[in-house]
Amino acid sequence: MKRWLLVLLCALPILGQAAGYTQTRYPIVLVHGLFGFDKLLGVDYFYGIPQALTRDGARVYVAKVSATESSERRGEQLLKQVQQVLAITGADKINLIGHSHGGPTIRYVASVAPELVASATSVGGANYGSEIADLVRAKVAPGSVTEKLAMAAASALSGVISLLSGACQLPQDPLATLDALTSAGAQRFNQRYPEGLPDQYCGEGPLQAANGVYYFSWSGRGNMTNILDPVDPALALTGSFFSEPNDGLVGVCSSHLGKVIGTGYRMNHLDEVNQSFGIHHLFETDPVTLYRQHANRLQRLGL
Repeated sequence: MKRWLLVLLCALPILGQAAGYTQTRYPIVLVHGLFGFDKLLGVDYFYGIPQALTRDGARVYVAKVSATESSERRGEQLLKQVQQVLAITGADKINLIGHSHGGPTIRYVASVAPELVASATSVGGANYGSEIADLVRAKVAPGSVTEKLAMAAASALSGVISLLSGACQLPQDPLATLDALTSAGAQRFNQRYPEGLPDQYCGEGPLQAANGVYYFSWSGRGNMTNILDPVDPALALTGSFFSEPNDGLVGVCSSHLGKVIGTGYRMNHLDEVNQSFGIHHLFETDPVTLYRQHANRLQRLGL
């Protein structure tokens, strides 16, 4: 009996840490990237992440924006959902976390409505564009037959994703997405919405920008991270076209925004959201843990 009592007493600090560990002051809204969804055929885009955050106290909502659209159009869709979450919860502000194209999407909302946003966190975000988008744009001439065929295929895919995820009412525009994710498109976006960006490429931005919003980012620098993941070979192929370390779709330096939490994780672009189905590098931090740690980071900042 004494032995079990001692074990219980030793475990109390751990239990205390878990209880309320992710309980942020403001609700968290997760935002998907290109060809993303909130839930598709019962599978979360942020696989297991909302549940892990909610379990220890966070109020978590998953946004439903167009799978393919411009950063601004996706941002306007997100802004409406942020306003809905605030109305439902009675909160004053929101914590936004965006993956991939979700990075520029949340930045738009934080820029045009900073009074509603406590923090904006970019995960593998294409904040300076993607070399893959540059490559596609260079190979597919505007107005060409190739462009029309490629856009038709992309439209069909985004339409299916929207239908299966229950977002068929949202507009889809693959060409607008492609242009937004090129380096030139990102540069134009950054000129209009510069908050949180570093002073120079690959640098670190301000923890809190002049608009009062806290900015954070993290990303991986792996392509083939687990031979059991069927998507990894494709990311290894796309990653080979980059001139800098990358996660298969976004360069490490392109992901920098605000306080850079880390870029050395052995994770590819899908590992960053715990896909496919939680398969990731066996000797790397569980992606879900990064989100839990970040929620606690926000909590300690009073956010």
